[in-house]
Amino acid sequence: MTSTFFNETKLGEINYRLSATTDSEESLVLDLLGSLDSGEVVADGRLRLPVEGGTAVGRLVSRVLAAQTRLRPRPSRHANANQPWTEALDAELRTAWLTATQDTAPALVRTLAVTMQRSTTAIRARVAKVGCDPDVPGRELSAEAATLLGLNSGSAQGKT
Repeated sequence: MTSTFFNETKLGEINYRLSATTDSEESLVLDLLGSLDSGEVVADGRLRLPVEGGTAVGRLVSRVLAAQTRLRPRPSRHANANQPWTEALDAELRTAWLTATQDTAPALVRTLAVTMQRSTTAIRARVAKVGCDPDVPGRELSAEAATLLGLNSGSAQGKT
C-alpha cells in the first residue's frame, strides 16, 4: 500500500512543497519542490531511503542545514557598513549634529544611522571623531573630552 504525506510553506518569494511517500517496497521517497508564484522552479530534489531511516535522516539533514546557515556570512543590515568615511560624509555628519535642535542624543544617533545607512554604534563613534560631543546634539567636543576619548586636537576640530 502506498501512502503520501505532504506539507507546504512559503519562505520569502519561494513556495516549498515537501512530500513523503512510502511504497510497497518499504522505502521512503522525499520530494522537494521550490517554485516562485510565476511557476519557475528554483529548488528541487529527491531522496530515497529505507522507511526506518526517515527520522534519523531528518535530524541529520536538519543539523547539516543549521550548520551551513551558521557558516554563511550574513549580509549587513546597514548598506554602508564597513565603507570608508569620506570628508563629505564627515562634513554631513558634523553639520547634522551641530544643527540639531530638539532631538536627544540617542534619538539623533538613530535618525542619522538610518539616513546614513550605518549602525548606531558607527554614528556615535564617528560623531566624536568629527569634533562633536556625542552626548549633546548641537555641541562641539571640548579639548578635554577629546583628550579623554583619545582623539588628537585635530579630530576635535572636525578633522580626521
